[in-house]
Amino acid sequence: MIHDYEQKLLQLIDDNIDSATDDELFAGGYLRGHISLAVADCEQQGITNIAQMQQKVKQSLLDAKSELSPLDYSIVLALWQKLAEL
Repeated sequence: MIHDYEQKLLQLIDDNIDSATDDELFAGGYLRGHISLAVADCEQQGITNIAQMQQKVKQSLLDAKSELSPLDYSIVLALWQKLAEL
């Protein structure tokens, strides 16, 4: 179930490549890694709840906040929030 959700999220990111701005392309690429790591962590822990997986992505982004400029972080977070609502 989580793997299917991961594929859906990654497909949504990929579907917007042709029309995405440079910032959106960056955010999508950055999110792909965090999403995949969260899914792998969930699978390893036997977690099947999508809400828990979403929380892992959110926490992962928060933990990596210092890697990004404040503007880049806000762009990545906005894209994640948009995807998580779908």
